[in-house]
Amino acid sequence: MDMNRPKVVTVTDDADADRAIATLVLAFSADPVARWIYNDPDHYLRHIPRLFRALGTSSFGAGAAQCSSDGLGVALWLPPGVHAEDEKLEAVIRETVGAEKRADVGTAFERTEQYRPTEAHWYLSLIGVEALHRNKGLGAALLEYGLRQCDREHRPAYLWSSNPLNTSLYKRHGFEIVGTIKAGPVPLMFPMVRHAR
Repeated sequence: MDMNRPKVVTVTDDADADRAIATLVLAFSADPVARWIYNDPDHYLRHIPRLFRALGTSSFGAGAAQCSSDGLGVALWLPPGVHAEDEKLEAVIRETVGAEKRADVGTAFERTEQYRPTEAHWYLSLIGVEALHRNKGLGAALLEYGLRQCDREHRPAYLWSSNPLNTSLYKRHGFEIVGTIKAGPVPLMFPMVRHAR
């Protein structure tokens, strides 16, 4: 085992979940889709934590959220059979996204579902590393940790990348781009699948 490799731990309580959300807020501060949705800095900082919490509720509840031991990287997985709380997500979008963008955001999120594997799979809902600590192996460590679980169960994994700069990391870990999502003016999104091993 590489002693310099970042250690990955499971998010176990509300304080860990709060810290994970804060890390994701910083990690996505320049993300094309997140910043298109909330392009005003004030709106981003006020509303993206609610969006991430809605996206992460099921992951936290299932014990499938991990972070690096220093809290600077976070991965929120949904195990097979566990689904996001769509009502919460829809409520956040309805309450925080401007009317002129709401339909396009809904369409984009709906289209991500069209590319999901039909068989039982692990879904990587969110992964992010705080911007000042990128390129130190945190994202790779988080991915490898989650993918080991997929491999133990011989299950595929699914994600969609909201930033084309991140697809090379996912490809290095066995994911393939299976489409391109374009919903009106929403920046391109890239659904990716890693087949069962």
